[in-house]
Amino acid sequence: MALDRAANPVMTLSKDGGCHMALRYWLIIVALAFGWGSSFFFNEILLRELGPLWVAAGRVSMGALGCWVWLATRRRIGWVGWPMVGHLFVFGLLQYAVPLTVYPLGQQVITSSAAGIINAMTPIMVVVVSHLWPGGERATVLKSIGVVLGFSGIVLLALPSLGGVAESSPWGLLFTMIAPLCYGLAMNYLRQMDAMDRAALTAWSLALGAMVLVPVALVTEGVPHIQRAETWAALLVIGFVLTAAAFLVLFWLIPRIGGTTASTITFIAPVSSLLLGVLVLKETVLPIQFLGFAVILGGLLFIDGRLFRVWRKDQPNG
Repeated sequence: MALDRAANPVMTLSKDGGCHMALRYWLIIVALAFGWGSSFFFNEILLRELGPLWVAAGRVSMGALGCWVWLATRRRIGWVGWPMVGHLFVFGLLQYAVPLTVYPLGQQVITSSAAGIINAMTPIMVVVVSHLWPGGERATVLKSIGVVLGFSGIVLLALPSLGGVAESSPWGLLFTMIAPLCYGLAMNYLRQMDAMDRAALTAWSLALGAMVLVPVALVTEGVPHIQRAETWAALLVIGFVLTAAAFLVLFWLIPRIGGTTASTITFIAPVSSLLLGVLVLKETVLPIQFLGFAVILGGLLFIDGRLFRVWRKDQPNG
């Protein structure tokens, strides 16, 4: 990331020559992280009146609508060609349709806080898939340690369930791991579309995902009947705010702060899912599960690597 303030107004130089990001961008990062972490809480609200497939279909459909409206207001709608539509369809399944269905399905037998912790496995799955992906990035020693810690944390999270003393089913926890695996596949498949505008990519892939989910939801769960105002509110928030607006803001933010800094969202998001699950939904999180969460965060630190680079830099030269 460049330190030239004229080229990058986000960064300012401190007196000791270091650089600091403007406070407003950190606030946006925190807001995005807490927003995405709260999506598991809103899933719980929606599941009181909707089937899990309609929860996913509603979120993806509203997210697509929000993105297309934004593109239309900026006259950025255009045809991308059939080959690209094929890539977008695959990406839409991996990034949106499948994982956003897996979470509400899983949350029928696991808590929202457990779902939020499992979602934190996404960067770990990205490392695993990238290592195995043809032409992908090979895992370093630090990243390999992070992967081991991540899966160890999931084991700690599931242990109380195996003993029958936790609210989440161990099979539900295992099933929900499909979601971060899909994200790992999607992030590697994204290389097929590197040149495409990210806002347009999101709009197309959400729309194609909705075209799959809505018919499946109609066939399997019938026509939804929403009677509660809280269901409509949760659907509007999770669709327009946490899907359409949040991704558009993220794509606006990344060129300004860099992808590495934006990745700190992963560290913060599980905190809001835990807080809302425990304080609002009255879910129980046992001490060993908090330990599992801490181990997963430790794994993320190894994968991120920044703390270790800073530590090496601060070591005196021999």
